[in-house]
Amino acid sequence: MKLQEALEKLKSQGYKTTAKRQDILAYFDETDGYRTAKDLLQHMEPTYKGISFDTLYRNLHLFDEVGILETTELNGEKHFRITCTHHHHHHFICKDCGKTKEIDVCPMNEVQNSLGNYAIEGHKFEIYGLCPVCQDA
Repeated sequence: MKLQEALEKLKSQGYKTTAKRQDILAYFDETDGYRTAKDLLQHMEPTYKGISFDTLYRNLHLFDEVGILETTELNGEKHFRITCTHHHHHHFICKDCGKTKEIDVCPMNEVQNSLGNYAIEGHKFEIYGLCPVCQDA
């Protein structure tokens, strides 16, 4: 999902697209991988002096709820990234830098066979480790 698409989705759900919200979404649109609220705060503080974690978390939660951002938990902390809507895939996530790499293989066919008559409503498959850059560091 690109920035303009994210803003349109926000508007279509009845939410305002303020400059602050646009800047938050632009940050995620321009970064590669998952980022924390702390990363976002450091990015936003020079422009929005005194911006609070509460303000950021409220917006991050809203964007997750609306389907603009997706979340994961790394090292006990919630991380966010802009949602990818162009095709079904999963992610390798670097535990150090948060960079992601798409994985096109989906294990759901095997899982579906194993669960027989269970009604699966959704799934998320993530692999964690270190990217080549962080391994070399």
